[in-house]
Amino acid sequence: MLPRRKTPAVMIGSLKLGEAYPIRIQSMTDTLTADIDATLAQTRELITAGSELVRWTVNDHDAAKAAAQAISRLRAEGITTPIIGDFHFNGHTLLEKNPQTAKLLDKYRINPGNVGRGRLHDDNFARIVRIAVENGKAVRVGVNWGSLDQELLSEWMDRNAKSSNPKDFNEVMIDAMVQSALQSAQYALKLGLSREKLVLSVKMSGLQDMVEVYQRLATACDFALHLGLTEAGADIKGSVSSAAALSILLQQGIGDTIRVSLTPKPHVPRSQEVEVCKELLQSMGLRYFTPSVTSCPGCGRTSSDLFQYLAQDINSYIKLKMPLWQKEYPGIEKMKIAVMGCVVNGPGESRHADIGISLPGRSENPIAPVYIDGKEFKTLKGDHIKEEFIEILETFIKQRYT
Repeated sequence: MLPRRKTPAVMIGSLKLGEAYPIRIQSMTDTLTADIDATLAQTRELITAGSELVRWTVNDHDAAKAAAQAISRLRAEGITTPIIGDFHFNGHTLLEKNPQTAKLLDKYRINPGNVGRGRLHDDNFARIVRIAVENGKAVRVGVNWGSLDQELLSEWMDRNAKSSNPKDFNEVMIDAMVQSALQSAQYALKLGLSREKLVLSVKMSGLQDMVEVYQRLATACDFALHLGLTEAGADIKGSVSSAAALSILLQQGIGDTIRVSLTPKPHVPRSQEVEVCKELLQSMGLRYFTPSVTSCPGCGRTSSDLFQYLAQDINSYIKLKMPLWQKEYPGIEKMKIAVMGCVVNGPGESRHADIGISLPGRSENPIAPVYIDGKEFKTLKGDHIKEEFIEILETFIKQRYT
C-alpha cells in the first residue's frame, strides 16, 4: 500500500480530515429535509452506525428553514457530527435568505455544473463561497459527470475536435471534469476560501472512469479529496462496485473521505452504506471498528451446518456487545476471531487468530478444539459448544484488554 497522498488538514465543524487523520466516512439522508423528525431519526441512525459526516438535501426554503431547526436540536442533544448542506441550482439564494442555516451548517456542497450558465455561473458560485468565508464554513466542490458544466464540456469538445490527435468522448469528459474541479477550486481560493476549508470530488458511475478521473485530479493538486462511485446501484452490485473502485484509489494513497452510494432497498436501513464503508476500510487495514471474524465458506468436507450458525451467532454477539466493549476494552476492535468448519484450514486459521475454534467436518472426530494465541487451549464437544465458546471468548477479552 502506498503512503497517503499529502493533503492539508481540513476542518469541518469539530472534525478534521486530511493526510494526518483517518479516512472519514460520509453518508447522506434520503428523507425530505423539511420533515424534521424523519430527517433527525435517519441522521441519528447513520451516526450510530459510524457516519462521521452526514449530508442533507437543501433544495427549497422549507428545507433550508428546517435544516436550521434540526441542527439546533442535534446540538442540544450533544451530537456534534458535522452536517453538510447539499445545494443545486439555488444554493446562493437559499443561503442568503436563511442566514441561520448558513451559520449552522458545517459544510456546503456546491456542484459547479448546477450553479447557472454564462455570467450567472461565476456570480452564483461566488455568492455561495463568500457566505462560506463569512461564516468560516468548509466547501466541497462536487463535480458529477451526470451534471457536468455543459459550457466547459463544449469548450473541451471543440478543442478536441481541432486536435491533430483527437481523444474519444470519455477521455474528453474526464479532462473536462478535472478542469471543472480545478478551476472552481482556484476561483474559491481567489474569493478568500482557505485551502483548509476546501474539498474536491469528481464522481462518475463507471468504475474505470471514476478511478482514472481521481488519479488525474490527485496528480494535479493537493486538495483534500472525497471519493465516491456515484449511482453505484443497489445491494450487492452497488456494494461490490463501490468497494472495488474505492479500494483501488485508497491502495494508492488517494482519498481523505469516502461514501458508498447505494440505491435504497425497501426495509433495509440507510446505514447499510456506512456498514459497507466500515467493512471496506477494516478489510484494507486502514481503520478498525469491530473484532473481525474469519469464517469457513463450507464445502463437501463439512458435514453439518453448526459452523454456519456459530459464525452468525458470534457476529451477532459482537454487534450486541460492542457498545459496552468499546468503553471497557480499548483496542478490542483489532481482535481477530476464527470460526472454521473442518480440519483442512480450521486449525491453521484458528492459530493465526487471537482466538479461534475449528469445528468437526465430515469424517472427523466430533470435537472442536479452541485455540488462543496460536496454541490449543481446550477441546469442546456436545450440545453446548456455542455457549462454552462464548464463555471462553468473554474470559479472554477481560484478561487481554483490561
